[in-house]
Amino acid sequence: MRRRLTAALTTVALSLPLSLITAASASAAPSDKPQVLSSWTQTSASSYNAWNSARNNQGAWSAYGFNWTTDYCSSSPDNPFGFPFQTACARHDFGYRNYKAAGTFTANKARIDSAFYEDLKRVCAAYTGAKRTSCNSTAWTYYQAVDIFGVAPAKAESGRLAQAA
Repeated sequence: MRRRLTAALTTVALSLPLSLITAASASAAPSDKPQVLSSWTQTSASSYNAWNSARNNQGAWSAYGFNWTTDYCSSSPDNPFGFPFQTACARHDFGYRNYKAAGTFTANKARIDSAFYEDLKRVCAAYTGAKRTSCNSTAWTYYQAVDIFGVAPAKAESGRLAQAA
């Protein structure tokens, strides 16, 4: 019954304007934290937009105890070749840090990394021609780095590469 209710609420929420979703979600019980976290770490633009809206209004989400800290693109440039990847890196950090804290990182890593790649490609969609090609190539490189070097919490204490979130 609860799953059907959650699915029904999700369907209704997806049909509402983002401002209403944000307000309704912010007042939801913290027991919904896994669902909120999941909704903010999907590959879609709407997931990114909902996360970014919440990021810009973190106080409304304080009861959830999310970790909003970020080092952006870690040891890589935040805006390589002028491509603004910084916010995509912040969402990627959000996913890594919060799923590690929840103890469900391994089960969600591939999706978080894929969402990161989709966010980067959306940045690149603003360009045309050779500049878009260059951006997409850089996005692919960033994705490959997190896919290969982003590690599970058990390895996180072994060094800097483990922190590539």
